[in-house]
Amino acid sequence: MYTINRFFCLFLLLVVTNSFSQAREYYQLKIYSFDTDAQMATTDAYLKDAFIPALKKLDIGPIGVFKSRPTDSVTPKKTYVLIPFNSVVQFALLDDALMADEAHLENGKAYLNAAYDKAPYERIESILMKAFVDMPKMMATKLDGPRKDRIYELRSYESATEELYKKKVDMFNAGGEVKLFDDLGFNAVFYAEVLSGGQMPNLMYMTTHANQEARDANWKNFVDSPVWAKLKVLPKYQNTVSSNIQTFLYPTDYSDY
Repeated sequence: MYTINRFFCLFLLLVVTNSFSQAREYYQLKIYSFDTDAQMATTDAYLKDAFIPALKKLDIGPIGVFKSRPTDSVTPKKTYVLIPFNSVVQFALLDDALMADEAHLENGKAYLNAAYDKAPYERIESILMKAFVDMPKMMATKLDGPRKDRIYELRSYESATEELYKKKVDMFNAGGEVKLFDDLGFNAVFYAEVLSGGQMPNLMYMTTHANQEARDANWKNFVDSPVWAKLKVLPKYQNTVSSNIQTFLYPTDYSDY
């Protein structure tokens, strides 16, 4: 009976995948933390050879896989996996669908069957998000320069209260902040409301830049923009961000972004 249910979930997942093509996407950001390079290598192999191929068979993608850019000698060992979903139902059915995929189970067995004292990661953080109205679907970067030089900047804007958070989301959409980023060539991958995570209330978004110099120049143009000068002083948008967390990433060789 359990096997039948798993295959039913797989069938239902494929149906759901094809039923929400015009809706705002949902995103899961999985953040793997590692103690050792060996753990990271095991998880990399699983993501590349088992997990991502299984998602693509379900028409889920493109998938972004990123790592922290070294900023000092103690940069944490982390891998960020960004997964788009057409609905919350599709997200909820994924684990059962993966367990019904024999190729996934075989190709990922070193990771999936790891011993308790040889875990392939320290912890996994999962953040569930919903795309902004003004950018309802994830977009691949338009940059075509060397991937090794690119700066993928992930930002999390936290707010002191839920109401202030809603105003910050409105500032991006109705206020025109998304359009301004687009006009200035920030090459956004996504903007999203965080539905479930450890730093709520907050929103998250990711932009891409050819290199560090281009990133710094883009942000200078943003800060100096007459549009931003007017937007940031509007009374309804005051004090909407209590914390701005910036994370600089680079794409793995098997990332779709």
